[in-house]
Amino acid sequence: MGGRRLRVDPAVVDALLAAALATATVVYSWQAYQARYRYENWRPFDAAAVALCLLVTLPLALRRRAPWTALLVSSAGLLVFLGAGYQPSVNPWSSLLAGYSVIVRRPARRAAGAAAPVVGGLWLAAGVQAELPAVVSLAQAALGAGGVWVFATGVRNLRERNARLAELTERLRQEQELRARHAVVEERVRIARELHDVVAHHLSALAVQAGLAGYVFDSDPPAAKAALASIGATSREALEEMRSLLRVLRLAPDADEDGPYLPAPGLDRLDELVDRSRAAGLDVRVAVSGRPRPLAPGADLCAYRVLQEALTNVLKHAGAAARVDVALRYRADRLDAEVGDDGAGGRPVARLPGGGLGLIGMRERVKLYGGSVDAGPRPHGGFAVVFSLPLPAGDA
Repeated sequence: MGGRRLRVDPAVVDALLAAALATATVVYSWQAYQARYRYENWRPFDAAAVALCLLVTLPLALRRRAPWTALLVSSAGLLVFLGAGYQPSVNPWSSLLAGYSVIVRRPARRAAGAAAPVVGGLWLAAGVQAELPAVVSLAQAALGAGGVWVFATGVRNLRERNARLAELTERLRQEQELRARHAVVEERVRIARELHDVVAHHLSALAVQAGLAGYVFDSDPPAAKAALASIGATSREALEEMRSLLRVLRLAPDADEDGPYLPAPGLDRLDELVDRSRAAGLDVRVAVSGRPRPLAPGADLCAYRVLQEALTNVLKHAGAAARVDVALRYRADRLDAEVGDDGAGGRPVARLPGGGLGLIGMRERVKLYGGSVDAGPRPHGGFAVVFSLPLPAGDA
């Protein structure tokens, strides 16, 4: 509780200030007239005087939102109050505060005009009350308004410096974040090199031990058995080191992505992907032809990710009301797949192949496994992503 700040709406503060000043002005003016000013031939402080005092003070409730309006209305009320013959020394403070608000919240050139009504009100009040010469009363009014100008200008300059400081602080924070990201990228590149060295070392050791086991398999079975045991230990050690390094290399997963330590998804989880797409509103229909058979782990992950990206693009660009047809065709030497929508959401025609990072990512993934991908508008409307991945001949 001690660390929390009580934040009050500035409009409420201004309203309370205007109400307090109006109350103080009316009470003081009434008491001053009853005690002294009625003997000096001033007009009696009546209901009209109360209304004019409210007209002078209550506009201060708008001094932040509409400072010029507050100043002009307050100054006009003061002019009428003085012209009606009421005692002049009880009401000049509101116009001073309104002028201060204009100077603080407006640029210097635009705020310079605020000096005229402030000086005019003070000059008229001083001249009427003390019957001073015009030059003296004008100098007195100018001195009071000048003090308000100097103070308000200092406050405005301080606010502008604070705003610039906050902007520079935000830029510095962003620059520090960029530097931190750059440092993280550099560290991950270093770890990737280290991972390469680890994998190369262990694979070399496995190759040597496997060759030794094969060489002595018939002549020295105990040595072959020891080599096989060493292969198992070395492979487990390599997997553990790779797992530790990959944990460092992983980015924080998004809420809708697979967990960081879950097995890599493949086409065996296509039903889950389709269910999630249907839950998002897509009308997804899946057709599989040929004899389904397992793919290599890398190609399996590639096919899953391309299908996932294609369905995501449909949801982004065609809308949740689109119908999507997913077709998988297992052939003797390759897997052909297509994801096409009917364009119900009005996909832009300009969305051509290569126009987005998602399509580039698809091409890179499929190209890595010797496949091909094509994407573009369908002749009868909609958009389609078609890709093909080679399958080992032995799987047929």
